[in-house]
Amino acid sequence: MKINTKIRYGLRTIIQLAQANNNDGIFQKQIAEDQQISNKYLDSIIPVLKANGLIRNVSGKRSGYILAKPPSEISVFDVYAAFEHKVCIIDCLYKSGICDREPICNARHFWNELNNVIDSKMKSTKISDLI
Repeated sequence: MKINTKIRYGLRTIIQLAQANNNDGIFQKQIAEDQQISNKYLDSIIPVLKANGLIRNVSGKRSGYILAKPPSEISVFDVYAAFEHKVCIIDCLYKSGICDREPICNARHFWNELNNVIDSKMKSTKISDLI
């Protein structure tokens, strides 16, 4: 299982906003600089975080981004789910019938349990836990 860069950078963005606790918000350019993410790449991450209700714009002359909810109400899974439908460490757990061995696979139960552990950990870990 590999977590893609949009999820990882999205999480870094959320953590920076949570740590800042700045009512004026933080500009995207500042996030890009601080997190060493290209501003252009962040252009594909910020709208997804906004659309999923994790961040919002602060209106006004010096508008930036702030969290849409307190850090204690945002889980790592919320950030993950903004970019991916659900946690799935192997394809056959996501879509049944793609493997001929599925009915006789002795390892499938193990992969399913591991998947559930990862899913549960992401859901139980709040941004406030990380900061």
